[in-house]
Amino acid sequence: MTNPSGHDVVLTASLTLGGAQRALEGAVEHALAIGVAVCVAVSDSAGHLLAFARMDGAPLLSASLAQDKAYTVASFGGLATHDWFDLIKDEPPLLHGIVKTDRLIVFGGGVPVRSGDRLVGAVGVSGGSAEQDRAIAEAGAKVVSD
Repeated sequence: MTNPSGHDVVLTASLTLGGAQRALEGAVEHALAIGVAVCVAVSDSAGHLLAFARMDGAPLLSASLAQDKAYTVASFGGLATHDWFDLIKDEPPLLHGIVKTDRLIVFGGGVPVRSGDRLVGAVGVSGGSAEQDRAIAEAGAKVVSD
């Protein structure tokens, strides 16, 4: 069966290692500026980890949370993690069921990296408040998004 576009092959765009490192540096710079020690994970468009850093003093548990935030964004078409809860809060069966999905994070700190309208990667941050994590992730994504 052919996909709806009529093609058998789909070409995708993805963040490079260099782009991921620049996003990571942008996120760490913002974290330092606001005085929050975090873990930062940058993935490609498929959710595979490209770059990671655990700042001095960042909670150990935040390492996996940051990676899962980037994975959540990339694996669901670019939906930021802070947008998840509002989508599911009024549907109790979904709310209580989907949160058991491996690697799904439904609070702030994971944002998409886009090139135009194309998802090319994601930045996940953990270690601060949800708002701080989101702001740090957005600072990293902004470095490489256009």
